[in-house]
Amino acid sequence: MSDLSSYSWKVRSPRVGGVQIGEARWAECEDVPLLLVPIGATEQHGPHLPLGTDTTVAATVAARSGLPTAPALPYGASGEHEGFPGTVSIGTETLAAVIVELGRSACRFARRLLLVNGHGGNVGALRVAVPMLRAEGRDAAWFPCGVPGADAHAGRHETSVMLALAPDTVREDLAAPGNTAPLRELMPAIAAGSVRDVSPSGVLGDPSGASGGEGAETVSVMVAGLRTASERWIVDEATGRLT
Repeated sequence: MSDLSSYSWKVRSPRVGGVQIGEARWAECEDVPLLLVPIGATEQHGPHLPLGTDTTVAATVAARSGLPTAPALPYGASGEHEGFPGTVSIGTETLAAVIVELGRSACRFARRLLLVNGHGGNVGALRVAVPMLRAEGRDAAWFPCGVPGADAHAGRHETSVMLALAPDTVREDLAAPGNTAPLRELMPAIAAGSVRDVSPSGVLGDPSGASGGEGAETVSVMVAGLRTASERWIVDEATGRLT
Protein backbone atom coordinates (compact mmCIF):
# COMPACT_ATOMS: atom_id res chain seq x y z
CA MET A 1 0.00 0.00 0.00
CA SER A 2 1.77 3.10 -1.19
CA ASP A 3 -0.02 5.43 1.24
CA LEU A 4 1.19 3.60 4.37
CA SER A 5 4.68 5.09 4.39
CA SER A 6 3.36 8.64 4.39
CA TYR A 7 0.50 8.04 6.80
CA SER A 8 1.01 9.72 10.16
CA TRP A 9 -1.18 9.55 13.22
CA LYS A 10 -1.38 11.86 16.19
CA VAL A 11 -1.27 9.00 18.68
CA ARG A 12 1.73 6.73 19.17
CA SER A 13 2.12 4.43 22.11
CA PRO A 14 5.14 5.35 24.26
CA ARG A 15 5.33 1.70 25.34
CA VAL A 16 5.85 0.05 21.97
CA GLY A 17 6.20 2.92 19.53
CA GLY A 18 3.26 1.81 17.41
CA VAL A 19 0.02 3.58 16.57
CA GLN A 20 -2.65 2.36 18.99
CA ILE A 21 -6.32 3.12 18.34
CA GLY A 22 -7.12 2.16 21.92
CA GLU A 23 -5.25 5.31 22.95
CA ALA A 24 -6.79 7.54 20.27
CA ARG A 25 -9.90 9.69 20.07
CA TRP A 26 -12.57 9.04 17.46
CA ALA A 27 -11.65 12.07 15.33
CA GLU A 28 -8.15 10.61 14.95
CA CYS A 29 -9.52 7.39 13.43
CA GLU A 30 -11.16 8.74 10.29
CA ASP A 31 -10.20 7.01 7.02
CA VAL A 32 -7.51 4.68 8.34
CA PRO A 33 -5.77 3.06 5.31
CA LEU A 34 -4.99 -0.20 7.11
CA LEU A 35 -5.94 -1.42 10.58
CA LEU A 36 -4.21 -4.35 12.25
CA VAL A 37 -6.10 -6.46 14.80
CA PRO A 38 -3.99 -8.97 16.77
CA ILE A 39 -5.77 -12.27 17.43
CA GLY A 40 -4.31 -14.25 20.33
CA ALA A 41 -5.34 -16.88 22.85
CA THR A 42 -5.47 -17.61 26.57
CA GLU A 43 -4.10 -21.11 26.89
CA GLN A 44 -1.49 -23.23 28.64
CA HIS A 45 2.10 -22.89 27.47
CA GLY A 46 3.76 -25.46 29.65
CA PRO A 47 4.82 -24.87 33.25
CA HIS A 48 7.21 -22.04 32.31
CA LEU A 49 5.36 -19.67 29.96
CA PRO A 50 2.30 -17.48 30.67
CA LEU A 51 -1.20 -18.20 29.40
CA GLY A 52 -1.18 -15.01 27.35
CA THR A 53 1.91 -15.91 25.29
CA ASP A 54 0.14 -15.99 21.91
CA THR A 55 -1.62 -12.69 22.59
CA THR A 56 1.63 -11.02 23.63
CA VAL A 57 3.36 -12.18 20.45
CA ALA A 58 0.57 -11.12 18.09
CA ALA A 59 0.10 -7.74 19.79
CA THR A 60 3.82 -6.97 19.79
CA VAL A 61 4.43 -7.98 16.19
CA ALA A 62 1.48 -5.85 15.08
CA ALA A 63 2.51 -2.84 17.17
CA ARG A 64 6.14 -2.93 16.07
CA SER A 65 5.10 -2.77 12.43
CA GLY A 66 4.36 0.90 13.07
CA LEU A 67 0.91 0.52 11.49
CA PRO A 68 -2.40 1.46 13.15
CA THR A 69 -3.21 -1.33 15.59
CA ALA A 70 -6.36 -2.14 17.55
CA PRO A 71 -6.38 -3.78 21.00
CA ALA A 72 -5.74 -7.53 20.79
CA LEU A 73 -8.45 -10.16 21.03
CA PRO A 74 -7.12 -12.34 23.89
CA TYR A 75 -9.37 -15.39 23.37
CA GLY A 76 -9.25 -17.87 20.53
CA ALA A 77 -9.99 -21.47 19.57
CA SER A 78 -7.93 -23.43 22.09
CA GLY A 79 -10.03 -26.52 22.71
CA GLU A 80 -7.02 -28.81 22.35
CA HIS A 81 -5.52 -27.19 25.47
CA GLU A 82 -8.61 -27.32 27.71
CA GLY A 83 -7.19 -30.27 29.62
CA PHE A 84 -5.00 -27.72 31.42
CA PRO A 85 -6.32 -25.22 34.02
CA GLY A 86 -6.24 -21.60 32.92
CA THR A 87 -7.08 -22.23 29.28
CA VAL A 88 -10.10 -20.24 28.09
CA SER A 89 -11.38 -21.13 24.62
CA ILE A 90 -14.31 -19.66 22.71
CA GLY A 91 -14.12 -22.28 19.94
CA THR A 92 -13.78 -22.05 16.18
CA GLU A 93 -17.42 -21.26 15.38
CA THR A 94 -17.69 -18.45 17.91
CA LEU A 95 -14.29 -17.02 17.01
CA ALA A 96 -15.27 -16.95 13.33
CA ALA A 97 -18.47 -15.09 14.21
CA VAL A 98 -16.54 -12.61 16.35
CA ILE A 99 -14.05 -11.95 13.55
CA VAL A 100 -16.85 -11.37 11.04
CA GLU A 101 -18.62 -8.86 13.29
CA LEU A 102 -15.34 -7.22 14.22
CA GLY A 103 -14.46 -6.86 10.54
CA ARG A 104 -17.84 -5.46 9.58
CA SER A 105 -17.49 -2.80 12.25
CA ALA A 106 -13.81 -1.91 11.74
CA CYS A 107 -14.22 -1.60 7.97
CA ARG A 108 -16.61 1.30 8.52
CA PHE A 109 -13.56 3.51 9.16
CA ALA A 110 -10.62 1.41 7.92
CA ARG A 111 -10.10 0.83 4.22
CA ARG A 112 -8.29 -2.45 4.85
CA LEU A 113 -8.29 -4.84 7.79
CA LEU A 114 -5.46 -7.23 8.64
CA LEU A 115 -5.85 -9.82 11.40
CA VAL A 116 -2.45 -10.70 12.89
CA ASN A 117 -2.73 -14.24 14.24
CA GLY A 118 -0.66 -15.56 17.13
CA HIS A 119 -2.24 -19.00 17.63
CA GLY A 120 -2.36 -21.88 15.15
CA GLY A 121 -5.69 -23.09 16.51
CA ASN A 122 -7.33 -19.90 15.23
CA VAL A 123 -6.58 -20.68 11.59
CA GLY A 124 -9.82 -22.62 11.02
CA ALA A 125 -11.88 -19.62 12.12
CA LEU A 126 -9.82 -17.20 10.03
CA ARG A 127 -10.23 -19.35 6.92
CA VAL A 128 -14.00 -19.13 7.34
CA ALA A 129 -14.41 -15.55 8.51
CA VAL A 130 -11.99 -13.63 6.30
CA PRO A 131 -13.24 -15.01 2.94
CA MET A 132 -16.77 -14.19 4.15
CA LEU A 133 -15.75 -10.59 4.83
CA ARG A 134 -14.11 -10.39 1.42
CA ALA A 135 -17.22 -11.81 -0.26
CA GLU A 136 -19.17 -9.01 1.41
CA GLY A 137 -16.87 -6.46 -0.25
CA ARG A 138 -14.57 -5.76 2.70
CA ASP A 139 -10.83 -5.74 2.00
CA ALA A 140 -9.74 -8.05 4.81
CA ALA A 141 -6.89 -10.54 5.19
CA TRP A 142 -4.92 -12.39 7.87
CA PHE A 143 -1.24 -12.93 8.57
CA PRO A 144 0.40 -15.64 10.73
CA CYS A 145 3.07 -14.88 13.33
CA GLY A 146 5.61 -17.61 12.74
CA VAL A 147 8.97 -18.53 11.26
CA PRO A 148 10.10 -21.66 9.38
CA GLY A 149 11.52 -24.45 11.50
CA ALA A 150 9.94 -23.38 14.79
CA ASP A 151 8.88 -26.10 17.23
CA ALA A 152 5.20 -26.60 17.88
CA HIS A 153 4.31 -25.24 21.32
CA ALA A 154 6.16 -23.78 24.31
CA GLY A 155 9.51 -25.03 23.03
CA ARG A 156 12.69 -23.16 22.21
CA HIS A 157 11.01 -20.85 19.69
CA GLU A 158 8.23 -19.46 21.89
CA THR A 159 10.40 -19.47 25.00
CA SER A 160 13.06 -17.40 23.25
CA VAL A 161 10.44 -14.96 21.98
CA MET A 162 8.97 -14.48 25.44
CA LEU A 163 12.45 -14.05 26.94
CA ALA A 164 12.83 -11.17 24.49
CA LEU A 165 9.38 -9.64 24.98
CA ALA A 166 8.48 -10.31 28.62
CA PRO A 167 11.36 -12.02 30.44
CA ASP A 168 9.79 -11.42 33.86
CA THR A 169 6.90 -13.75 32.89
CA VAL A 170 9.15 -16.71 32.02
CA ARG A 171 9.99 -19.32 34.68
CA GLU A 172 13.22 -20.65 33.23
CA ASP A 173 13.68 -22.88 36.27
CA LEU A 174 10.53 -24.79 35.25
CA ALA A 175 11.40 -25.14 31.57
CA ALA A 176 11.86 -28.76 30.50
CA PRO A 177 11.49 -30.78 27.29
CA GLY A 178 8.05 -32.07 26.44
CA ASN A 179 7.04 -34.32 23.56
CA THR A 180 9.55 -33.56 20.79
CA ALA A 181 7.97 -35.71 18.07
CA PRO A 182 7.00 -33.86 14.87
CA LEU A 183 3.60 -32.21 15.15
CA ARG A 184 2.28 -34.12 12.14
CA GLU A 185 2.80 -37.35 14.08
CA LEU A 186 1.02 -35.99 17.15
CA MET A 187 -1.95 -34.37 15.46
CA PRO A 188 -4.17 -37.49 15.19
CA ALA A 189 -3.99 -38.07 18.95
CA ILE A 190 -4.43 -34.37 19.70
CA ALA A 191 -7.43 -34.13 17.37
CA ALA A 192 -9.01 -37.21 18.96
CA GLY A 193 -8.31 -36.01 22.48
CA SER A 194 -6.13 -33.14 23.61
CA VAL A 195 -2.56 -31.92 23.94
CA ARG A 196 -2.45 -33.44 27.43
CA ASP A 197 -2.83 -36.90 25.88
CA VAL A 198 0.56 -36.54 24.18
CA SER A 199 2.34 -34.23 26.65
CA PRO A 200 1.54 -34.17 30.39
CA SER A 201 3.41 -30.87 30.73
CA GLY A 202 1.75 -29.26 27.71
CA VAL A 203 5.09 -28.67 25.98
CA LEU A 204 5.48 -29.80 22.37
CA GLY A 205 9.17 -29.26 21.81
CA ASP A 206 12.25 -28.51 23.88
CA PRO A 207 12.84 -25.08 25.46
CA SER A 208 16.45 -25.93 26.27
CA GLY A 209 18.88 -23.34 24.95
CA ALA A 210 16.25 -20.62 24.55
CA SER A 211 17.59 -17.08 24.71
CA GLY A 212 16.31 -13.55 24.52
CA GLY A 213 18.76 -12.77 21.73
CA GLU A 214 17.36 -15.53 19.56
CA GLY A 215 13.85 -14.40 20.41
CA ALA A 216 14.57 -10.80 19.43
CA GLU A 217 15.84 -11.95 16.04
CA THR A 218 12.70 -14.04 15.56
CA VAL A 219 10.45 -11.10 16.41
CA SER A 220 12.34 -8.90 13.94
CA VAL A 221 11.79 -11.47 11.19
CA MET A 222 8.06 -11.64 11.94
CA VAL A 223 7.70 -7.85 12.00
CA ALA A 224 9.56 -7.50 8.70
CA GLY A 225 7.41 -10.20 7.15
CA LEU A 226 4.24 -8.48 8.33
CA ARG A 227 5.35 -5.12 6.98
CA THR A 228 6.32 -6.58 3.59
CA ALA A 229 3.07 -8.54 3.30
CA SER A 230 1.06 -5.44 4.23
CA GLU A 231 2.73 -3.40 1.51
CA ARG A 232 2.31 -6.10 -1.16
CA TRP A 233 -1.26 -6.99 -0.15
CA ILE A 234 -1.60 -10.17 -2.17
CA VAL A 235 -4.48 -12.18 -0.72
CA ASP A 236 -5.25 -15.86 -1.25
CA GLU A 237 -8.95 -15.60 -2.05
CA ALA A 238 -9.70 -19.13 -0.83
CA THR A 239 -8.22 -18.69 2.66
CA GLY A 240 -7.96 -14.91 3.10
CA ARG A 241 -4.29 -15.21 4.04
CA LEU A 242 -1.69 -12.71 2.85
CA THR A 243 0.83 -14.50 0.62
